[in-house]
Amino acid sequence: MEQTWRWFGPPDAVQLSHIRQTGATGIVTALHHIPYGVVWSVQEIEKRKAEIAADPSLGLRWSVVESLPIHESIKIGEGDLTVLFDNYRQSLRNLAQCGITTVCYNFMPVVDWTRTELAHPLPGGGTALRFNLHEFAAFDCFMLKRSGAEAEYAPEVLARARTWFDRSSESDRSKLLANIMAGLPGAYDRYDIPGLRVVLDRYREIDAAALRENLARFLREVIPAAEEVGIRMCIHPDDPPRPLMGLPRIVSNENDLAFILGAVDAPANGLTLCSGSLGAGPTNDVPAIARRFASRIWFAHLRNVAKDPDGSFMEADHLGGDTDMVALVTVLLEEQKRRKDAGDPRWRIPMRPDHGHELLDDVGKPTHPGYPAIGRLKGLAELRGVMTAVSALRDLPL
Repeated sequence: MEQTWRWFGPPDAVQLSHIRQTGATGIVTALHHIPYGVVWSVQEIEKRKAEIAADPSLGLRWSVVESLPIHESIKIGEGDLTVLFDNYRQSLRNLAQCGITTVCYNFMPVVDWTRTELAHPLPGGGTALRFNLHEFAAFDCFMLKRSGAEAEYAPEVLARARTWFDRSSESDRSKLLANIMAGLPGAYDRYDIPGLRVVLDRYREIDAAALRENLARFLREVIPAAEEVGIRMCIHPDDPPRPLMGLPRIVSNENDLAFILGAVDAPANGLTLCSGSLGAGPTNDVPAIARRFASRIWFAHLRNVAKDPDGSFMEADHLGGDTDMVALVTVLLEEQKRRKDAGDPRWRIPMRPDHGHELLDDVGKPTHPGYPAIGRLKGLAELRGVMTAVSALRDLPL
């Protein structure tokens, strides 16, 4: 698999030279400064490519776009969407013109990946991302005060949420709001409580069926254009794979993925296999899901989570947690061999070590939450070892 690394552009504290030291050669990035719904011009794409290639000795290339974000109006199905669809298609054409042909995106409403703790303490002083359901319930029920929210949580979770809220200070509550808003990208908007209520109100009439149809409409609009120029679109699963704040989530399990890939049954309509997002779902068998949809996996995020019975989870070591990473890597390497044997020139699946613990000298550095250098380096090294061993034992191409 092509070993890649997420980079948030020139402001990223993890520099391109650091990325090369990890052994990764592919860069996963986006034009974060361009507002949602606006065309990515050839000039802006080439500028980012030039930044990545500025030092030829690093041998880096822009391998995957993550993400080309979808405007909220498309998710809601609101108003005349002609210009937004036209702009998205033009961005795809421009990316293809510049030689970038793998595009990761998501269809999560309002918020992206969501955690309640960004620095859960680990033994020895490191930190991890964590989602505590009772803290999220406290936010949803007692800070946001969403109508009907309390009925959506188990009694024991609600009781813990009430206890947390009653004991919390204003500082605790402000920190919880900031943590929940921290998922990047594509949610760069930051809301206070009143602002969040306003944006949630736009979804008042949108249930899972309506959101699913809006996604299918998006696919019908853009996949033919992607197919025409050789772009492989790959949808990212919901993180976590459960409704949040009354917002439906429709990319959460095997049935969801079957619907999406069948909505427009074309190779350009593919999947980002995120083992952490899917792995947080209590009924999701991630290696089995990967095996079923292997032929449509164009990108892989490899990380692990350890789940609690109440629906909480913590980001574990890349080879720890609840997902059998050896089994999953085997599925992906076997799919690569199938593609190579079939003569597909793009047979390698780009992968990246997704998220990582904050460790050693990275503790306290101004990196994006979940994206420190050392924790991801550790994860990539572990995953590289698994890939190398499985490849040697099963005679599968790396």
